[in-house]
Amino acid sequence: MTAEARTPTATPRSPAARELGMKATLLFPDREIVQRYYVPLVYTACRTCYSELEPDEIFRRATSGQVAAEKQQELIKKVIESGHGSTIEHIVFTFGISGVTRTLSHQLVRHRAGVAFDQQSQRYVNYKRPSYMVPGSIADAEPGLRDAFVAEMDESLELYGRLLGAGIPGEDARFVMPNATRTNLVMTTNLRALIHMSGLRLCTMAQWEIRRLFQLIRHEIFAVSPFLGSFLAPKCVPLGYCDEDRNRDGHCPIRPHKDEVLAAWAEKRAAARAVGRELPTV
Repeated sequence: MTAEARTPTATPRSPAARELGMKATLLFPDREIVQRYYVPLVYTACRTCYSELEPDEIFRRATSGQVAAEKQQELIKKVIESGHGSTIEHIVFTFGISGVTRTLSHQLVRHRAGVAFDQQSQRYVNYKRPSYMVPGSIADAEPGLRDAFVAEMDESLELYGRLLGAGIPGEDARFVMPNATRTNLVMTTNLRALIHMSGLRLCTMAQWEIRRLFQLIRHEIFAVSPFLGSFLAPKCVPLGYCDEDRNRDGHCPIRPHKDEVLAAWAEKRAAARAVGRELPTV
């Protein structure tokens, strides 16, 4: 089916509309540390690239207020937008994440560069009362389907308990645990990796659970630094266009799809050539 023949679907609903029983808590740093040191530290990294001053002197001027906070932020914003990402690898954030599913954690740990994870072990933790998540689409389904799902989850986790009671090692009993089983983990990431992850996972094309997690993470960063939090956005925001294949029908309207952008460019170029002009290119 061609793009022209597709019927646009509705914009995906935000998973924030439903209580999912998951949490993301910024464990480190707190607001005072971020405001006192994090922006000056990134500023120091940025300014060192273009200054004859030694880094410790740049840092002293930034933390003492000799360089205004607004001036520091202006340089940082310019450098980040230029793609000079190494300057924001010097600051890290550590999150405590709880109540998410194994489905989500399998997606999350695919991010590797600039990220560290430690996850609750299904081998060493004997779950007394394992819990699970019911996806919204199943919770809203006709009662027979919803009840069958809940029964299947309860039965598999009840069997887990029976296996442990019979002396089966936890590392083997866990084989019956479904992907819906909840888990906890700790994640530490530098700002560059966090911006990259957020660009992918805040996109409306992302799976709903991990999209909600990054909404919570963004909220935590905004609480300690609205300036740094402003860089956590769907990737289409800094790009200026959407490059997701599944949005060729334009059902997510945040940014025009790149096909639309390229088509508009081709039209303008053809019109210019028709009058003997060439449009400038970078």
